[in-house]
Amino acid sequence: MTATNTGIGIKRLQHAVLIVSDVERSIRFYEDVLGMELHRRRPNGMAFLVLPGSGADHDLALVPQPDARPVDKGAARLLHTAWEVGDVRDLVQAKARMQAAGCYKGGTNHGMSLSLYGEDPDGIEFEVFWSIPGARWGENVDLDLDAELAKYAG
Repeated sequence: MTATNTGIGIKRLQHAVLIVSDVERSIRFYEDVLGMELHRRRPNGMAFLVLPGSGADHDLALVPQPDARPVDKGAARLLHTAWEVGDVRDLVQAKARMQAAGCYKGGTNHGMSLSLYGEDPDGIEFEVFWSIPGARWGENVDLDLDAELAKYAG
């Protein structure tokens, strides 16, 4: 299949919706680790979270399904959600929160972005990244956050 311009004007992914086994646990996780805020709830237990200042109705929606099993790593699935920070120094706080929550899985320098990876309580992977201004895609190497901070935060 060849990619073509469909002309429908899509410019970005606006939000993600996740099915979770324990919506209250997931709300606390995304508040504590990513700094999201609970915006509203539905009577069916669905929760809508926002990133402070995003202006969106919701950035992440959580759908409760108490009998949901953890992610099957061998099945077709969503690989991860990606959350961009505005400053390379924000990665330091993100990494500390991820480590405190026990969900930090590692970091990668993609040449064009610096990324931290973790998993939520249901095993859904997420990425917190900073885009390197003007950079192009490069080789994936392990992230040395201290060296990158020295390079870009100074």
